[in-house]
Parts: sequence; C-alpha cells; structure tokens
Amino acid sequence: MKKIHTLACLITVLFYTSCGSNKEANEEETHFLVTSPLKKDTMITRNYVCQIHAISHIELRALEKGYLEQIFVDEGQSIRKGQMMFQIMPLIYKAEMQKAQAEADFVGIEYQNTKSLFESNVVSKNELALAKAKLDKAIAELELAKVHLSFTAIKAPFSGIMDHFSVRLGSLVNEGDLLTTLSDNSEMWVYFNVPEAEYLNYKSHTTDENLLKVNLLMANNQLFEYPGIVKTIEADFNNETGNIAFRATFANPKGLLRHGETGNILMRIPLNNALIIPQKATFEILEKKFVFVVDKNNVVHSREITVASEMPDLYVIKDGLTENERILLEGIRKVKDNDKITYTYEDPKTVLPKLSVYVE
Repeated sequence: MKKIHTLACLITVLFYTSCGSNKEANEEETHFLVTSPLKKDTMITRNYVCQIHAISHIELRALEKGYLEQIFVDEGQSIRKGQMMFQIMPLIYKAEMQKAQAEADFVGIEYQNTKSLFESNVVSKNELALAKAKLDKAIAELELAKVHLSFTAIKAPFSGIMDHFSVRLGSLVNEGDLLTTLSDNSEMWVYFNVPEAEYLNYKSHTTDENLLKVNLLMANNQLFEYPGIVKTIEADFNNETGNIAFRATFANPKGLLRHGETGNILMRIPLNNALIIPQKATFEILEKKFVFVVDKNNVVHSREITVASEMPDLYVIKDGLTENERILLEGIRKVKDNDKITYTYEDPKTVLPKLSVYVE
C-alpha cells in the first residue's frame, strides 16, 4: 500500500512539473518583438534597363562607283579625324578632271580674247557676257570633276573606332555601298525608359542647374566608374507603355563602353515623408503583402499593405499603415489572426540600422 501511495505522489509531481514546463515554453513562444513604421525623408534607387550608344555612330558608304584599290585601316582600329581610310580607283575621275581643266583653260583664253576685243569696241557687251558665261560653266564643271575625284578618297569624318569591313580589297563597289561603320566612343549616350509617375517626381526635384546624376551597372554586374548626367528627355510619352525615354551622357575616357552594349541605369530618387518598414515584418498570400498589426489589447490582426517602393531589406509603404501603429517584427509564422501576445517594443530607429542595408 505504501508503494502504491509513493508511486501516486511521484506521478503527481511529474505531472505538475510537466505542466509547468509546458507553460513556460508557451510563454516563451508567445513573447514577440514589435516595432512601428518609421516616417522619414530618404532616397531610393531605381533600376532601369538601358541601351548604350556611341555619341556618333555612322555608316561609311561609297560615293562613287569603282574598284576598291586600297584600304589604309584595319577592323577595330582607333583612327583620327581626316585619316585616309579607303581609296576607290581614281583613274576615270582623274581623266575627267584633266579634261575639265583643259576645257576651262581653253574657254578662259577665249574669254580674255573677247574681253580685249570688247575694250577695243570690236565686239558687243553681249558677246563678252556670253564668253564669261562659258568660262563660268567650264570652271563649274572643273569643280564638279574635282569633287567626284575627291569622293574616291574616303577619309574619317571624326575620330573613332572602326567596325568590320563590309567589302574587301579589289571589290567593285557601287555608289551607296556600305564600306564600314565608325563610332565615336569618347562619350556615350545611354537611353532608358521611365514611367510617368517617376518622370513627374524627377521633374519636381531637378532644374537646369541641378541635373540628375545616375550610375551605370554594366552587363558583368560591375559599376561603371564614371557617373552620368541626365541631359535629355524625349518630347512624347509612349502611349502603349506609359513611359518616356531619358538620355544620360557618360564620359568614356578609357573606351570601355562600346556602341550597342546593354546595362542598367541606377537612379537615386528622393522620397519625402516615406513610411518605411522592414521586409521581414511582412508575409505574402496570393501575391499580396500583409503585416500583423498589434492593437491596444495586444491582439494581432493581419492587414494588407500596398508597397510603393522596394529597397534591400526595406519597403516604402503606400497604403495600409500609419506611423503610430505597431507591427509584429519577428515570429510572424507563429501567430494567427486574433491571437493575444506578449511582446517587447523596439523603436524603429533602433531596428532599421540593424538590417544589412539601411538608407540614411
């Protein structure tokens, strides 16, 4: 009988000990960390896909028909303005110029003779005018022949980089045939599209004296070392996309950027009185974002929020929260609607700097 009594006491002690342990575990599980949204002026970084263009990128075409007699440059070569690039066989055009020169000389002599006769009152003023007209025509034909001859020598219109050849030495080229392309990469024009709302924000914060600086993230995820400046905005919005094209100008002294590259423009945009919360305080249901709001009775309620902008570790809230409300920061997977919790409140000015990225 004593053994039975002792066993019963032992079971009772174990039962109460177990209940006490479960109670303590439950208390630990329901003790959470709570904070509030932080309202402050901040900057966000927008990312826009962009196209990179040389400040000058042209096609070099033949202006006269003939055989390609000489090539003085090579593909990918840096060339300077005025440098000789191609020579189309000039023999026919030289002959035409010599013929025009001889004709001009002959008509010039005729004009001088007629002029002497006019001064001696032998011929009329009209005959002198006719001789002068013939001379002017001959000189014009000579100049035209010189122009045609000059077209056989193709020189660089500006300093730049050669592209590949579209013809080879000895090819018969016709007027208008493409020879190559030439790019001036000393500066680059980078085009990117901006939505209407962000365009309006940009215009409200910039002036002609305070142009927006942007950065370029290249295709290898490296930041281009020189910043760019937004100097030009196109006149019209694209009605299909609701975007307008911006153009930023980047210095390219090392020639790293080439025409036709792609990348991403990083543009910092100021936000006034932005309402900021940590991303880890949110959860998603069917692609909608929610937070748990803690009421005055320490009861949590899920609430849908609208995100205006996203930053690493942070959301800028458009709708759904106010500055003075309290939200569950940690343990959002351990609660459900209408749970009553115990919590520790931490000021958002203390919470946000602990995140991996925080915008001052």
